[in-house]
Amino acid sequence: MNKKQKMIKMTAKRAKARLNKHTPPTIKKYVSKAERAENLAKLEAEELAAQSTTEAEVSIDANDVDTTPAG
Repeated sequence: MNKKQKMIKMTAKRAKARLNKHTPPTIKKYVSKAERAENLAKLEAEELAAQSTTEAEVSIDANDVDTTPAG
């Protein structure tokens, strides 16, 4: 490899390194078992809260209905 080819190779390597520096990493961060369990517990708590609010709304609607006969 002559001197000009080496220079071209080095500039290409530098350009590639510059591009790699600015792209976000594609490898996801490791999530430990404890973090996974914590996230799952939060998700379940949110779902439970959502269910309880919808059940409360249904019970409120049922209490608002007048069941006495008109007359």
